[in-house]
Amino acid sequence: MDADAARLVLIPTYNTGAKLAETVCDAARRWQPILVVVDGSTDGSADFLAGQPGQRLLRRTENGGKGAAVLDGLRASEAEGFTHVLVMDADGQHPAEAIPTLMTLSAAHPDAMILGLPIFGADAPRARVLGRRISNLLVRWLTGAPIGDALFGFRVYPLSPLRAIMEASPHMRRYDFDAEAVVRLSWLGVPAINQPVPVRYFRPDEGGVSHFRYGRDNLLLARMYGRLALARIGRPARGGAIRPSRH
Repeated sequence: MDADAARLVLIPTYNTGAKLAETVCDAARRWQPILVVVDGSTDGSADFLAGQPGQRLLRRTENGGKGAAVLDGLRASEAEGFTHVLVMDADGQHPAEAIPTLMTLSAAHPDAMILGLPIFGADAPRARVLGRRISNLLVRWLTGAPIGDALFGFRVYPLSPLRAIMEASPHMRRYDFDAEAVVRLSWLGVPAINQPVPVRYFRPDEGGVSHFRYGRDNLLLARMYGRLALARIGRPARGGAIRPSRH
């Protein structure tokens, strides 16, 4: 399997509505195959995927969270011989046109994780932009690596090490997935490439769907950072970064 054929796009989804079809169709124009992991959705938004060429469908019977859906997708993908996955959200926030760029960087640096670095527009909720600055500072302190953004979920991962760290932990199953994944991969010595990409937030009247809950999910993140801070004690920083070459 060549470098491109060993990489697929993995899209976890839960009750994303019409945005799922838009996201998958946009992604399919840039890359195939695509694996959509339906995390116990009840809105029927993934029904259109059945039988679509180049698109695979994996259904979970119960909603377990983004990380749980990603882990199921990793296991299924590795069983088919894939070595890298590009994880993107199903709500249209992540730019499908950037998929080839991230995949090309991954092929050039197969041992690295390729991290989307969000370029926010005026539509980005201010509270979330400010809150993620705190997360970014904490992750850089935890890893000693210049991680551009700890929470942006548009990334290419080396599949095997990500699957291994997730299976070794009972955590990383919900909103804590993105930040903890980048910390634990950095601790393994997996370097990071930060690639700037635009991000868009959609209003509800534009079909935007968000399952983020400020109180619940910020508490989850706070507990995660506490766990990781304790785990960091006595651990030498091994993370690093690679600057992408200029084209």
